[in-house]
Amino acid sequence: MEEFFERLKQRKLVQWALAYVAAAFALIQILDIVATKFGWPDNVERLLIIAICFGFFVTLLLAWYHGEQGRQRASGTELLLIALVLAVGGGMLWHFAPAGTGAATAVATPASQTMFEATTAARAGSSAALTAVLAVIPAKSIAVLPFENLSDDKANAYFAEGMQEMILTKLAGIGDLKVISRTSTAKYASHPENLTIVAQQLGVATILEGSVQKSGNQVLINVQLIDAATDNHLWADAYPRTLDNIFGVEGEVAQEVADALKAKLTPAETASVAKAPTENAAAYDLFLKAEYQLQQAQSSWVEGPFLAADADYRQAIALDPAFALAYTKLAYSQLRRHWFVKYLSATEMAGVKVSIDRALALAPDLPEAHVALGYYQYWGFHHYDDATAAFKRTLQLAPSNIAALSGLAFIARRTGHWPQALAYFDRALLVSPHDADLTAEYGTTYMVLRRYVEADRQLQRALAIDPANANAKDALLITRLFGFGDAQGARQAYQPPPAWRITASNEFTGEVIFATNLRVYPDVFDRRFADALRAWNSAPTDGPEERLGGQFARVVIKVIAGQREATQTECAQLAPQVQAELDKQPDSLNLLGQLSWIDVCLDRKAAAIAAAKRAVALLPLGKDAYFGARQLTGLAQIDAHAGEPDEALKIISELLAMPAGGEMMSIQRLKLDPVWDPLRKDPRFQKLIADGEAVEKVQAKP
Repeated sequence: MEEFFERLKQRKLVQWALAYVAAAFALIQILDIVATKFGWPDNVERLLIIAICFGFFVTLLLAWYHGEQGRQRASGTELLLIALVLAVGGGMLWHFAPAGTGAATAVATPASQTMFEATTAARAGSSAALTAVLAVIPAKSIAVLPFENLSDDKANAYFAEGMQEMILTKLAGIGDLKVISRTSTAKYASHPENLTIVAQQLGVATILEGSVQKSGNQVLINVQLIDAATDNHLWADAYPRTLDNIFGVEGEVAQEVADALKAKLTPAETASVAKAPTENAAAYDLFLKAEYQLQQAQSSWVEGPFLAADADYRQAIALDPAFALAYTKLAYSQLRRHWFVKYLSATEMAGVKVSIDRALALAPDLPEAHVALGYYQYWGFHHYDDATAAFKRTLQLAPSNIAALSGLAFIARRTGHWPQALAYFDRALLVSPHDADLTAEYGTTYMVLRRYVEADRQLQRALAIDPANANAKDALLITRLFGFGDAQGARQAYQPPPAWRITASNEFTGEVIFATNLRVYPDVFDRRFADALRAWNSAPTDGPEERLGGQFARVVIKVIAGQREATQTECAQLAPQVQAELDKQPDSLNLLGQLSWIDVCLDRKAAAIAAAKRAVALLPLGKDAYFGARQLTGLAQIDAHAGEPDEALKIISELLAMPAGGEMMSIQRLKLDPVWDPLRKDPRFQKLIADGEAVEKVQAKP
């Protein structure tokens, strides 16, 4: 046996194995991007990956036979050992390689997750395995870790965070660099113990660490660039400044980093890196405070921090009317508030456009200004072509801009270009691999495609990054409830539950799960209607919208439970309140959904269907392939409860026939959800379920 291991060493089998793993890892990433881009069938990519894995054993066999100049010959014992390795390897491939192409089948892993899982495996293994993983990481790649605040006054944390963000933004504008987004680096310590592990988790070759010490008018910034593989310092410098000459230090740092990494900058990039955002000390300080407030707002989705950020941006602009970046970020802050918290008025939206136009007039090539323009067109008006053009222009100026990459993914999803959406998400996650929100949206996209196994995996990954991520919890609940018919698993996905978010969850109440709130729908699904109603007793009732939302949800639960007649008095009291609000907001999908269910309760069937149809007309599939399907599902539910089974079954059939007919329309849901009880005894409905189950069984076969 000792002689065997000596011959193993002579033949350099370990080196061959590591070289093959590194090459195969890179090839799998390329294959995944190509397969996603061109929409290859899942089984094609799977077979290629299996072939690559089998090639590993063939490589070992050839390396053994052709060791030292190909002269060695294997003994009988050696042949037996080689055969055993091949048998075990083949058996493992046979056992673990996924079969079939159905929704319950795992498919080839995206490039971003391949990196995530490969580095996790390497971390648990040898240093040689880790080296093999790092070998496929681009040399000109960098992550900027959170800067340490060394100031005696801890309230200066905003300044340290702001300097990190400004340097990162400058680096992201250099096309020759791969720069990891702030979202993915935020969870790390300023000076982690093992930089190699951090780097391989983020998929970068170098790490930039820094610290900021601010005392009165004096500022000291220390930065160091480290080679993650060797832990050697590639470059380091200190920048003693006063607040009066702090401007442009982020550009100096970015240029030094680019030089150390031998990155090639275009003349335009060199000019952009060198340009200071402002030369007004007070305006710069207010801007950094606003940036800090905006980060807080994006974590909480509460209106207060958004308004505080807006106020600081406005003060910065008042001090320096030529501060283009401040105009841009003010507009972006308002747009995020509009989309995620509370709609802006037409007058406010006009003000947003004025800010964007002013920024572009001052700095036509400012990437953040084009990002703001893209989201203005997308979030403000669903002008997808204009938004796409703005995001693509952003990427020309700053290839690592995560806001533009994710914006393109979102637009591809809403316009029904699903393979393109997945490709953009995968590309974005390579730039921001530990972004819980982005990973959750990636999983949600799989959910909409009814690829529930992949959706569950990605959503659990998002929650591993951020256990409190409400979007991931929402999507995981829907995946388990409607994808697998697993109410208990859905409840577990919601532990601990996020805040009630009554008004937000009612945004698309034509679909009953949002009408009643995701927190309680597993009980509705399980026909535990009394439990669902009791759960609403803990809901907040601070504002009129929350009180109305709670009353409405209780009504819908009772209607689904078959208590329509006993609920009509409550519905009659609610009807004028909802109608009064709808008169003020005639295009509100939320209010149209509420009115349609109230009309069902009151046996005003024609009015109920008309309200649901208006919601579909306002947000058709052609305008929004993502949320448009929810409106159609809501219309089918209203048709079913208003005594129009033909129309309900027609919509259900159409949605089931679509690859992305909505995550809300699945065979498991049709089988189990009481919202479909009015159709339950219809032979056509039963045939839809039987046909769907037959397809699932065929797809699941090996």
